[in-house]
Amino acid sequence: MPGYEPSRRVDAGMSCRAALSQVAALDATLHHERGTGMSGASDSHPDIHWPSGFSPDQAHSFCQAQAVVDAPPATAFALLTDVARWPEWVPGLTEVRAGPLARNFEVWFHGHRFEIFLGEHVPHSRLGWSGIGAGVQLYQAWLLTPVEGSTHVVTENVVRGPAAKSLTVLSPLWAQRLNSLWVTQLKRLSETAPDDDA
Repeated sequence: MPGYEPSRRVDAGMSCRAALSQVAALDATLHHERGTGMSGASDSHPDIHWPSGFSPDQAHSFCQAQAVVDAPPATAFALLTDVARWPEWVPGLTEVRAGPLARNFEVWFHGHRFEIFLGEHVPHSRLGWSGIGAGVQLYQAWLLTPVEGSTHVVTENVVRGPAAKSLTVLSPLWAQRLNSLWVTQLKRLSETAPDDDA
């Protein structure tokens, strides 16, 4: 897109590997608890807002991940909204190009270009964006709720399109793994972020 600049890429290296091992443990737990490890439309958090056409019951793939983050909602929210830094910690994402208003941007995920459009944006509590690319349309929602000095983070993804159907057949847990890794990384970075009040 004209006027867009690619962000600086920082290799997350070991931290991603450590997070992947945590996700493998989470996968085993999900597999044991649910039999398949897959989320269903009935698992959707009741406070998530879905745009028309993107409810979990209309998805070719739906997943949810959640965690309690030992940091205030503002810290996690700041990481999620600092789009230029996503390649440093979001799994599989290698480049971001953002415009001056940051209402829409491009990302490269495992070599595929996606156009992302910001939907819901309620500071420190809600985020949502839609994306188009690589044969899929998606909507990702984030809900951040303060709980006793920490933050309960929930993210849910609805993915539609031929590629989502194929991936779900070939690897039913792909979306759940990705969401779990993203939340694991968000938790790690939020809990190690410098304290602004110090």
